[in-house]
Amino acid sequence: MAQDFLKIFDLEKKIAVITGGGGELCGNMATAMSSLGVKVAILDKDAGKADKRKDAISDAGGTALAMACDVLDPDQLKDCCDAVTRTWGPADFLINGAGGNDPAATTSQDFFDPTHIDDDAVTTIFDLDLSDYRRVFDLNFLGTFLTTQIFSRPMMDKSSGSIVNMSSMTADTPLTKVSAYSAAKAAVSNFTRWLAVHFAHTGVRVNAIAPGFFMTEQLRFLHVDPQTGQLSERARKVIDRTPMGRYGEPDDLIGVLVWLLSDASRFVTGIVVPVDGGFSAYTI
Repeated sequence: MAQDFLKIFDLEKKIAVITGGGGELCGNMATAMSSLGVKVAILDKDAGKADKRKDAISDAGGTALAMACDVLDPDQLKDCCDAVTRTWGPADFLINGAGGNDPAATTSQDFFDPTHIDDDAVTTIFDLDLSDYRRVFDLNFLGTFLTTQIFSRPMMDKSSGSIVNMSSMTADTPLTKVSAYSAAKAAVSNFTRWLAVHFAHTGVRVNAIAPGFFMTEQLRFLHVDPQTGQLSERARKVIDRTPMGRYGEPDDLIGVLVWLLSDASRFVTGIVVPVDGGFSAYTI
């Protein structure tokens, strides 16, 4: 009986595409899916990182493709989609993992003080450059939109598929300093719900994962003092507001990912699942 029940989590022989697959969190997802028998196409703007992850998967006996891809370039996305389809067939799963923040689109203080307007050492909203702001917003939101638009089309031909977007805790409660990133992730969550309804009659489900705080290289610039290597004041605030009292680890995302991709969640669409150690539930 237990064996029959576990079959609903079976992903073997499925085909997955993951953007940002050369990074820490999504690279770990690619490795985990491969270990479950999934053929994984790793898309990343950094071809070297994609190749490195693909080689590690291949060395472990898995099946993977590595492709350099800018998720803001529709032509590159179409080429990758065609390559995956030619090699293995239409993707069963799409994980929109490409994203991240940039210090250039980040204010240096939580609160605006009028005396900071002429202070070159302080970055306020008035100092943020449109191109920097747009780069962060577009990467996180339009990168998700464009990738979905292209890779979900072949899913329609077989009337099945599961799309998992990467949102964030900052989508619902915007974090100080990171305005562009927060706005983009709010858009990702909204788009996830909208697309789940739009695709509800197609057999393709759409959900999102909203990680809490995971100590990746992209987070490190705000959470670790570069001079001392110690946790910053901001990092201590995060830990104090996380009931489980620690940062997330890459493996903490895998259980939710497998559930959302598999038939175990076949009646689940349009949700954003927090994986945050209780951060979103805590208040004082």
